[in-house]
Amino acid sequence: MFALVAKALLSGALIVAIAEIGKRQAAMAALVASLPLVSVLGMILLWIGRPDAENMARHAGATFWYVLPSLPMFLLIPVLLRAGVNFWVTLIAGCVLTIVLYLGMTALAPRLGLRL
Repeated sequence: MFALVAKALLSGALIVAIAEIGKRQAAMAALVASLPLVSVLGMILLWIGRPDAENMARHAGATFWYVLPSLPMFLLIPVLLRAGVNFWVTLIAGCVLTIVLYLGMTALAPRLGLRL
């Protein structure tokens, strides 16, 4: 139970840190948010819970392929915001785009020989 609470507090601290940095320096907050901190922490915790090299290799490979469909969201959001679209509508559109692309990646991966 302690480990679960510690994981939640650490994740929350990262989100709060990014939000606080963003109030002063948007580019620095973007840099921190783009770091694969969550992925690295996730891999560390996964390794501690199940130290299996093949499982970790599958996890890291799948993470790479799932990052790709999330990237267009970060192009769509600034375009919509600069066009005057409401923030919440923009955010929802970005999330919907990401979900559609995730579903596409999940459907396409086996055809490309990828094991996600």
